[in-house]
Amino acid sequence: MDTSLWHTNPTAAYADWQAREAAGADRRPFSARSIVQHRAMFEHFRRHLLERGATLASFGPEHIAALWHTRAGARHGVATRMRYLKLLDRLCRHLVAIGVRQTNPAAPLVREAHWPEGEPEPIFLPEAADACLQAWVHPAPADDLSQLRSRAIVALFLGTGITVAEGCAAMVGDLHPEAAPPYLRVPAHGARDTRTVHLAPFAVPILAAWQQRRATLPIAGDLIFSMQTTGQAMTVKTLGVIVRAALEAIDFSAADMSPRILRNTFCRRQLLAGHARDDVSAMLGLASPRTCDRIAATIADDAPLQEGIRL
Repeated sequence: MDTSLWHTNPTAAYADWQAREAAGADRRPFSARSIVQHRAMFEHFRRHLLERGATLASFGPEHIAALWHTRAGARHGVATRMRYLKLLDRLCRHLVAIGVRQTNPAAPLVREAHWPEGEPEPIFLPEAADACLQAWVHPAPADDLSQLRSRAIVALFLGTGITVAEGCAAMVGDLHPEAAPPYLRVPAHGARDTRTVHLAPFAVPILAAWQQRRATLPIAGDLIFSMQTTGQAMTVKTLGVIVRAALEAIDFSAADMSPRILRNTFCRRQLLAGHARDDVSAMLGLASPRTCDRIAATIADDAPLQEGIRL
């Protein structure tokens, strides 16, 4: 068996192995979306090793442990770390089998690790607070440029349910508040396919107003929201500060004041409106209905859920 590709081009070797042989614990092939996710995770770990002068043939448990102390790894929750360990365990077992490695440093880490027993309760805006924030995003005659932009940013998250990364990357050409119905096109990225999300009615006036105002500004690039002087994407931190300020403006406080709470609120609003969980998952760009299941569980039994929503 020719194993040279694992030494000369690990990325290509991993893709080839995954396409031909890799499978889950039940020996079933991985889905196309899982394959994309696994390749991204492998590439992230490969670069991690490269920065530390290690290779797939030489890395040890200390290199895996160091992954959690990187800037990106420090943000990984228990479930994400477990997914990395499972991936590295599968990989190392294969590398041992074909003679590229002598040991599997991931094996003892997998045995000691555990999937989280429960997931945290999702945080969302109650219906009254959701209504208040919807009113807050409406454009006002006295708005200056900063205030208009802040309202539009909050409206985009609250009215489409996109992720903060998708908000950072959203382009002017993808936003169509004048269409019938108004919509946002979210390009494919990572494991997520391109999708179209209809804008909530409350978000249309402010997004149309921002789009018109933006067209008059000397902003470089085509991002919907960017740093005016450079045209670079706004940072996650800046967007978080804007969302927090909007929530504080309506006297709402929670443990999570990030754009995530607006995404969860969008999801819950769709479920309350009678949309089936698979459809809502598609709106959110999710392959699994697990997020919708968790948020649907927060809806009281006597809430006005329609057919197809109850789990």
